[in-house]
Amino acid sequence: MKVEGLTLDPLTNMPIIILKDLEGAKALPIWVGFFEANAIALEIEKISTPRPMTHDLLKSMIQNLKAEVNHILVSDLKDNTFYAIISLAFGGTTLNIDSRPSDAIALALRAKAPIFVEEKVIDAAKSLEIPTQGSEKGKPDKDEKRQWKDWLENIKPQDFGNLQ
Repeated sequence: MKVEGLTLDPLTNMPIIILKDLEGAKALPIWVGFFEANAIALEIEKISTPRPMTHDLLKSMIQNLKAEVNHILVSDLKDNTFYAIISLAFGGTTLNIDSRPSDAIALALRAKAPIFVEEKVIDAAKSLEIPTQGSEKGKPDKDEKRQWKDWLENIKPQDFGNLQ
C-alpha cells in the first residue's frame, strides 16, 4: 500500500492516515495522534528539521547498525486499535518488531520500505467503530455514522492537499 495522504476526521478533528493499495481499489483509514501525523507529514512534504526527529534517529540507527527495513506490516485490528510490525534485516536474520502503525509508517517512508496490510485488517476496518466527539454513551448516532460514511466514500486525492 501507499500513503495516499493525511486528513482530519470531520467529526473529531483527529488526524487520519489514508493508506490505499497500489491499484486504488482498497483504502484503510488509521486514526493517529497529532505528533505522529506531523512526523509523517514532514516526510511526505520532504521538510527537514534542524535536528533529527525520532523517526530520523531510528532510520539513522538502523543504517549505522548495518540493518535494513525490509517492510512494515499493519498486522491486526483489535478493540479499535491497529497493530503493526517492522521487519528488519539484521546480520542475516529477520527481526519482527512490534510497533504502532503510525511509527511504522513514518519509518517506512523515511527508509523507502514497502507498506503492507493484512487483508483481515482491511476487512475488519469496515466494521470499525467510528470515533465520535460526544454522543450518548460514546456511541455514534445515525447522523454521525451517515456523515462519516458519506465523507469516507466521497474522499478524493485532492482532499489531502499537495503531497508531491
